[in-house]
Amino acid sequence: MESSSEAERKFFFNFSFFKIDPKWRWMADLAKEESAKELENVIANSGIRFRAYSTLGLRDDSDFMFWFAAETVEEIQEVISKIYLTVIGKYLIPSQVYLSCTRPSIYAKSGRVTSFVAGEEPRKYVIVYPFIKTRDWYLLPVQQRQKMMEEHIEVGKSYPQIVLNTTYSFGIDDEDFMLAFETDDLHSFQNLIMDLRGTQVSKYVAVDTPMIVCVKKDILPLISSLG
Repeated sequence: MESSSEAERKFFFNFSFFKIDPKWRWMADLAKEESAKELENVIANSGIRFRAYSTLGLRDDSDFMFWFAAETVEEIQEVISKIYLTVIGKYLIPSQVYLSCTRPSIYAKSGRVTSFVAGEEPRKYVIVYPFIKTRDWYLLPVQQRQKMMEEHIEVGKSYPQIVLNTTYSFGIDDEDFMLAFETDDLHSFQNLIMDLRGTQVSKYVAVDTPMIVCVKKDILPLISSLG
């Protein structure tokens, strides 16, 4: 259970997706192993919240994702700059980068912080995607939006094995929200999304792609898997 002071802190989230330059695979195995340890040390010493995930073979536009959370965007920039200064950093090609921040929901009254910020144990998978609602949604009366969102939230409650991290991108990135669903069961997540398509809120969704499935991995095995 997070403290009230923890719940009041605001964090910026950064979802950075990378591809590895094919030249990396020609390096000597020992050099790649040392480079992975260098990267691990840089991130461990950064002092910000961090998780690593593999997207290898699941998409053609990224091989892995680093998820950062910090109280300033400068902290995120600093650690990414240090990553690029490592040996493996010379072989990294960013493919997608999303920025968002935590804030209380106006529809859900729980007031809890995201599971990532709360330090909860990560699930096996996270599905990350940007989310944009139509302008017509924001022109609806608040009470009407609240009623539709309550239906939406109730559907989510029927899948307690799925954890949602909702953050807001208004004014700091191209989308409205960044959603990160954590689960140990991708089939349950697929069922949830299919059920959510049947709610009233669904007709006010403008964009909810790309949906990127990411598999939790520590840095050393993640880098080793890149070939």
